[in-house]
Amino acid sequence: MALIFLVGLSLVIWLFLLLFWGGFWLSNQCLKDSDYKLKKYPTVWAIVPARDEAEVLPVSLPSLLNQNYEGKFYVVLVDDNSCDRTSEIAQQTAEKLNKADKLKVINGKTLANGWKGKLWAMEQGTSYAQQLDPDYLLFTDADIKHDLNNLSQLIFKAETENLDLVSLMVLLRCESFWEKLLIPAFVFFFQKLYPFAWVNNPHKSIAAAAGGCILISNQALLDIGGIAAIKDALIDDCALATAVKSQGKNIWLGLSKTTISLRQYDNLKVIWDTIARTAFDQLHYSFLLLVGTVIGMSIIYLAAPICLVIGIITTNWLLTGMALLTWLLMACAYIPTLRLYNLSVLWAFSISAIAFLYTLMTIDSAIKYYQGKGGSWKGRTYQ
Repeated sequence: MALIFLVGLSLVIWLFLLLFWGGFWLSNQCLKDSDYKLKKYPTVWAIVPARDEAEVLPVSLPSLLNQNYEGKFYVVLVDDNSCDRTSEIAQQTAEKLNKADKLKVINGKTLANGWKGKLWAMEQGTSYAQQLDPDYLLFTDADIKHDLNNLSQLIFKAETENLDLVSLMVLLRCESFWEKLLIPAFVFFFQKLYPFAWVNNPHKSIAAAAGGCILISNQALLDIGGIAAIKDALIDDCALATAVKSQGKNIWLGLSKTTISLRQYDNLKVIWDTIARTAFDQLHYSFLLLVGTVIGMSIIYLAAPICLVIGIITTNWLLTGMALLTWLLMACAYIPTLRLYNLSVLWAFSISAIAFLYTLMTIDSAIKYYQGKGGSWKGRTYQ
């Protein structure tokens, strides 16, 4: 009876998630095709914080400099104390494209006290751009390859729908085994944590953004106090979105299949370290929330497959049927995300194992925090 209650609880939770949790699993919040014609085109400055990104810049930077945008558009790249040839490669890339007049390379200052590295670089780039009175700022990572119409799409969305912040969850790299196993699930879990339809609803308080591609009006940024308002945030994208939406401004978050991340996640350790860097921060460094998360993930994702095996072994067909139905529901919920990444639906049946790995990553994030190793990224460790 205890097992029937456990799997029954999991079944009820999944029915609730599918029917009443913002349609998060549908993966249907995307920019719509249009002719992107405006009467007036705003001036935009892209801010690119770059730390040891020389390898990807010959691919990512041209995608920015060659944007099909009719308005004034410039790029400021902040070399965040790189140990490679980031500044040199950036300048050479712009010169080869005859776009040197559109790129400003800044050598970043030493990390200031109280700031996270990426945000400190963004602050320096923003300070430079704001001297030139931009209408919008485009915050983007150095490893993002933008669709050539991406900026036009973002501006059209912002201008025609009166949005102060428009963000895209870019298509993450999904080629190796570990990427196929874990990367789409990251997007799935992110959507479950922040249902995009609710993020985009001005009547809902929930807010989120994806740091790889964020278009924000300069006025909205000034109104929240600039980047300094979130200078110590480890999950900076969601912190920025929260600050903007809390001011009563409109934000939008969606998915992209044409603007992509070049970042490679070829092995489990790379993905593990990426998730463990911020997972405990997401739980506000609370041990009680960590325990609750472990229990919740176990009930939601692990109860069904475990009870299915027990049900078959003990020939308890009620338990078997309830467990199978629950497993099928969670697999069906995962399928739209798999289709976004052009993966076989068979991967959907691995969602329980994936959830188990993500739970272990979250526990490891807490362990690293208590060891004083939390938030480690590119040679920096934040507390």
